[in-house]
Amino acid sequence: AAPSAIPTLKVMRLQAGILGTPAAGALLSSNQTLSSNLLLPDSFGVIHVGETFSAYLGVLNSSSDLPVMDLSMVAQLQTPSRRLLLPTALDARNNKNNSSLREVAPGEGVDALISRRLEEVGQHILRVEVSYSNNGAKTLRKFYRFNVTDPLQITTESVIRSGDATCLASISVENIMEKQGVTGGAVAISSIDFDAADGLSAMQINVEDESDESDDPVQNITQRQSALELYDSTIILQPGDSNQFLFSVKAESEAASLRGIACGDEIGKACVVFQKTMGEFGKIYSSPVICPPTAFLKEDGSQNLKFVVNGSGLSVDVAAASAQSSGRGNGSLDELLPVTVEPIDPPSTMRLSVPEKISLLVVNHSTQPMNLQIQLRMSRMSGVVVCGPSFVTLGVVPPSGGSCTIDFRLVALVAGLFSVTGCFIVDLTTGMEVEQPVLFDVFAKLPADGNSEEEKKESFL
Repeated sequence: AAPSAIPTLKVMRLQAGILGTPAAGALLSSNQTLSSNLLLPDSFGVIHVGETFSAYLGVLNSSSDLPVMDLSMVAQLQTPSRRLLLPTALDARNNKNNSSLREVAPGEGVDALISRRLEEVGQHILRVEVSYSNNGAKTLRKFYRFNVTDPLQITTESVIRSGDATCLASISVENIMEKQGVTGGAVAISSIDFDAADGLSAMQINVEDESDESDDPVQNITQRQSALELYDSTIILQPGDSNQFLFSVKAESEAASLRGIACGDEIGKACVVFQKTMGEFGKIYSSPVICPPTAFLKEDGSQNLKFVVNGSGLSVDVAAASAQSSGRGNGSLDELLPVTVEPIDPPSTMRLSVPEKISLLVVNHSTQPMNLQIQLRMSRMSGVVVCGPSFVTLGVVPPSGGSCTIDFRLVALVAGLFSVTGCFIVDLTTGMEVEQPVLFDVFAKLPADGNSEEEKKESFL
């Protein structure tokens, strides 16, 4: 075999310069200074999760008379959890014909670019292996270690349920670079979105005043060309600063709407696109956001007497617990409430002495059909009571999510804020009674001055 020269490997990370102000009396070499305050990085520099790591790989033949024979190069990125192959044009394994095996003439060189978005925190190793022939196969390996840190901390402050298929998620974003001992700076939030889970959709809730918005999009663009307005509208997080965002997540597909959002369901992840001082883009995700349980039970397992069914998602949680239940005697939510009663769009206010129709959804979560009767017991009601029939036989309700609706008429006897209570479900076959939590809260207000006694009497008819 023909003799081969020994190649030389050069690796350089591709990154922007860094801003820096020299200390008094410090001397800078001419090859480091681009301007009065812009410096070339002298190492791999600070690397954050969400950024794209890019590097230049160069193989040089420093020999003046011998070529490098059958050159091939493999690059791998080892993260804390796995090892990733970084494709390059010099990897012979990318081509079955081995056309990537190259001969590098004396004084010449070949190069390649690699890139990979960083997704993990911790130590990373760039492993580069150069293969060539010199009286047999020879290899040259080099390892480059660098640490990857979080530039931002994305925290789920709270998740509030707003019905069977809607959640409100509060997301906090904080600049934590200096907390990790990394020289950081301001971070501009280019955009923040919420990647909802399958079947769900998300919308950011803004509190900005849009009164100055024009219907003409061209005019709006012209109005926003001011550099000051652009700066003011950009979210800039200085080290230690944080900002909160609110998202509404709701069921979008038909299947998700029918099932609802239950306790323990993953509703999605927050996604933040940021820019650092020199314009480097990064994209980082939060941990999965989970739908919380209802407040029907306290931490000690006892029932929360202040719990209100309306808008809580209780029926969805009971259905999910019933589907996951492996047997009786485990004290699951579906055992405590085998049948649930949920008001359908109840009013928030009622006029004094004016009856109003209320629709209730009754769902059988048990595995057996049940012959049910719903009862609104006057002795357990206060302020707002039932008007008309208070016991209604529903008949046999199918198991595993079988349901029916029933209408009642309620009337407010005195003004004030009241809870609609006293609802019981009775299984006429076994005699089992299931007391329901507070159905909803309502404010009973005095009638308008113009209402006559005759109008009140007509409303009872």
